[in-house]
Amino acid sequence: MAQVVLTVNRRPFTVICGESEEARLVRLAQYVDAKVGEFVGAIGQVGDARLLLLSALAIADELQEARDRLAAPERRAGENAGVAARVAAGLEGLAGRIEALAAALETA
Repeated sequence: MAQVVLTVNRRPFTVICGESEEARLVRLAQYVDAKVGEFVGAIGQVGDARLLLLSALAIADELQEARDRLAAPERRAGENAGVAARVAAGLEGLAGRIEALAAALETA
């Protein structure tokens, strides 16, 4: 196990992590620290717990928006599948009528 010191809101936090995960954790902590900094700039130093909660909610909101954007094409594909099925059924019906007309012309 590795150990890394992360700084958020000018406070150090020692975290134990798997080998080779240190750089990723540092980048994630920098992102969290930037979010905390945005709130500090907007509302001031209102306590670590409140700043971390606000930052976590903002990051969770970003994550949900990203998930929604990823799911949107799947939803559209599902909607388009229903349209495609109706079009296919209509084409099959039309093909049946054309075949019936062709058969009638052959016997005439």
